[in-house]
Amino acid sequence: MKRLLFTAPALLLVSFIPGAGFWGPVVLLVGLIFFHELGHFLVAKWMGLPVEVFSLGFGPRLAGFAWNETDVRLSLLPLGGYVRLAGYNPEEPEAEDPHGFLAQPAWKRLAFYSGGILANILITVVIFFFLGVNNARTTAIRPLPSPLMVMDVSSGMPGAEGGLKTGDQITRFGDLQFPGSSNEEAIAYIRARPGKPIPVTVDREGISRTLTVTPKDVGGTGKIGVGFEPSSWVFDRRPLQARDLGSGAYFAVVGSARLGWDILENFGKLATRKVSFKEVGGPITIVRAGSRAAKAGLMQFMGLIALISMNLAVLNALPIPFLDGGHAALLIFEKIRGKDLSNLVKERILTGGFLFFVCLFALIIFQDIWKLRH
Repeated sequence: MKRLLFTAPALLLVSFIPGAGFWGPVVLLVGLIFFHELGHFLVAKWMGLPVEVFSLGFGPRLAGFAWNETDVRLSLLPLGGYVRLAGYNPEEPEAEDPHGFLAQPAWKRLAFYSGGILANILITVVIFFFLGVNNARTTAIRPLPSPLMVMDVSSGMPGAEGGLKTGDQITRFGDLQFPGSSNEEAIAYIRARPGKPIPVTVDREGISRTLTVTPKDVGGTGKIGVGFEPSSWVFDRRPLQARDLGSGAYFAVVGSARLGWDILENFGKLATRKVSFKEVGGPITIVRAGSRAAKAGLMQFMGLIALISMNLAVLNALPIPFLDGGHAALLIFEKIRGKDLSNLVKERILTGGFLFFVCLFALIIFQDIWKLRH
């Protein structure tokens, strides 16, 4: 069945990325692969079809166990995962179908193709529910003494020209140290020094480096075009109340729908070149973000999981050959046409989709590595 081929190859590289950590990204990526494939698996079982293999990874089998007729395995290459029906693989049009997948009603086959997508959406909804409950219980948020986290950098401003990047942790700003000084003191320090170079020490992915930023003189006030805040916070929460569950449910439904729509809009902007392809992050970017989120706290890590899970859901729903949405689109087209496409045509469509994703993935990996070097 359709695989998350391009979700987790960065696990091979994660230990070589400075400051990336390991277990946070592993939990994030492997967990999302597992639940995506579990969605396909559960729909197959509901249809009464035997599943021959449920695998995390590709290639030679490293370990596993038998569960009824299914070989649940961990494979050598952590490049994604797959569910293979007994005796049939929809990505091989000429394969035999001894257990009747093709004989199933079209709506059941669509449900099978949609299983992974629905699993990813469910993950986002569940996480948003708990985040909504947590937000409803929070009475106060207080900063802790900690390095300043760079949240955004405006292009063309001194901060960007000086080399500051989103995610940097500022440990020294001129005469100020962090922890030790406050966010407000840093802002006042910048405003009081228009046109004066300021040495800034940052921690970027575990590597300390010193940059120089010269605030722009705007009406006698220094501006650098950088938003930052303390990297650590403490949350004060009251006991759980019944109404918090309603708040969590509302946030889960509305927040997930808005997130899905925003992601779909961003894919549209990318396709129409309204958003630069340079802004696309690949698996190495996911690893780095997962590491930062895991270190920042449980709520931030859960939020990142929800974001990536919904991204995977929307991506896999697109009518692109080789993805779940591509399989569903082919099936719908055949039903509208009233006649199945030939096996040769299907094979060429699926092969074209596979080659497209191989090239796209290679480009994204190259871009990720380029970002690491700059």
